[in-house]
Amino acid sequence: MNIKINKQSGIYTLRSEQIINAPLDEVWDFFSRPQNLDRITPEDMKFSITNNPGNETYTGQIITYRIGILPGVDSNWVTEITHLREKQFFVDEQRFGPYVMWHHEHHFQETADGKVLMTDIVNYKLPLGILGNLVAGNAIEKRLMKVFSHRYKIIEEFFYAKKN
Repeated sequence: MNIKINKQSGIYTLRSEQIINAPLDEVWDFFSRPQNLDRITPEDMKFSITNNPGNETYTGQIITYRIGILPGVDSNWVTEITHLREKQFFVDEQRFGPYVMWHHEHHFQETADGKVLMTDIVNYKLPLGILGNLVAGNAIEKRLMKVFSHRYKIIEEFFYAKKN
């Protein structure tokens, strides 16, 4: 598992990489279905999609959620799929929600041995400037590390189970 968060000029960048032991078609099929977001999000976040986004991701798609961003703090969240190149990448951007900015790139690259290198790059900015960073910066970092660590585990289990 390779997850890092850096901060520069008030913008946090999370980068996560994972090798998935499955063909690109299977990995893309899993990640391009919005309903699988619930499967890879920790239960304590009480994640739920509140609209009907359909069965596959497409450019311009709006997905609305209800999510626990911190213990005891729930939020409505609206994202838009702003870019998509099938079986290569897609980008979701927050239109309304808990962050000042949220830009999440999902990249998929087939490896020479038929696996997939999945790379996530999330750029985000917290509300309330310096105060937001002081009050919630570390808590949000820990929360996102937990989310991506959980996701890593679920993906490993899901694609391992499909092989056996």
